[in-house]
Amino acid sequence: MAQKRIIILNALPGVQAYRYALWAVTPASRQAFYANLNAKSAWKDIAPAELTALQNGSIVEKVDSFSNPTSLTLAQIKSQLEAIWTAYQAFVTAYNPWDRYGSFFDDTSTWTNGGVS
Repeated sequence: MAQKRIIILNALPGVQAYRYALWAVTPASRQAFYANLNAKSAWKDIAPAELTALQNGSIVEKVDSFSNPTSLTLAQIKSQLEAIWTAYQAFVTAYNPWDRYGSFFDDTSTWTNGGVS
């Protein structure tokens, strides 16, 4: 079964407005930083394996909304949501605030470089 990436959660007031969840795959070397054993999904029907992936940090969830006041077709809305997910996945892959994690200075005037790729 293919992994879910975009889940429409509910309609919002307005013309074709939706709340959705995005699931992005995190780089393996950074999963420990995303891990949260208490994490819950905004999607109430999350499967146990998907919840485990969310909690162990192998996927990360972002909830947002999409409003379409110009009355796009459903196919166009789906295409725009796919583009939003693609950008989010690219951000999660590229964003690394831990690239210097664990670097330290000791009392011999030496820096030891750390970091997570």
